[in-house]
Amino acid sequence: MSAGCVRWVLSRTVRAVCSGSPGYWTPASRFNICSERSNTIISFWRWSQFSTTVVNNEKETPAPKKKKPDPQACVTITSAGRNIPHPDIEVLSDTGESLGTMHRLVAIKLMESKGLKLALVSEHKNPPVYQLMSGKQIYEEQLKQREKEKPKPDTLQIKELTISPAIAAHDLSIKLKQVESWLEKKYHVRITLRSRFVDTAVKLDTTLEQMVKQMGMAVGFASPPRVKQDGKVAMCVLRLPSVKELAKLKRDAAAASQSASSSPKATQKPTVTAEESTER
Repeated sequence: MSAGCVRWVLSRTVRAVCSGSPGYWTPASRFNICSERSNTIISFWRWSQFSTTVVNNEKETPAPKKKKPDPQACVTITSAGRNIPHPDIEVLSDTGESLGTMHRLVAIKLMESKGLKLALVSEHKNPPVYQLMSGKQIYEEQLKQREKEKPKPDTLQIKELTISPAIAAHDLSIKLKQVESWLEKKYHVRITLRSRFVDTAVKLDTTLEQMVKQMGMAVGFASPPRVKQDGKVAMCVLRLPSVKELAKLKRDAAAASQSASSSPKATQKPTVTAEESTER
């Protein structure tokens, strides 16, 4: 087949594909129509079920920003050993004195010569700070950090107890044991002594203080006994005694024991018998 025949077959084929009806087409128009139809076919193929192209209509979520390290954040005290990633470090002695900036190999040799351990103290300084510590020092620093990280209670917890002046002795001892258990757990205890009627002969604050003295442990008053509501109610708040209060209680007990032992005994007068009286 000659080249002319081949060109004629190809031109007829292209004309049949680009248009369904015969006619005269310029090369430019044939090219535009073919390009539009080819784009339509390509777009149909792209969105058909046979297409392997994955189209994601969801908006891309931005990558989370990395938080900057806080230079005042506490660093967990652990033994670094020989694994020091920083080339130059500042070294502190076991007493906290600065030994200057040195290369990590020099610091490791110094650590091995003194038989201590290098612990990271501040990573965010330039250069990072390491300290020579013993195993006991590292353990103590870890305990201090754990105490700092413990959540502190926002409000003081107070337990409440209401009793009557006419309470039986057995019931009062049970109530006081409950108060002691609360105090041992470092709670404050508010005790309310409530009477139905006002008796001027009975002072509720004195009665309440006498009840507190029956407890089997030393206590302190966050609020001393006070009378309220026209003498019908007496109230106090108990807590664990402070160090000064415990020392004062011991001094008072020692002084009371000394005064009791040094008090003179009552001298007994000799009895005179009947015979002695007749002789006189």
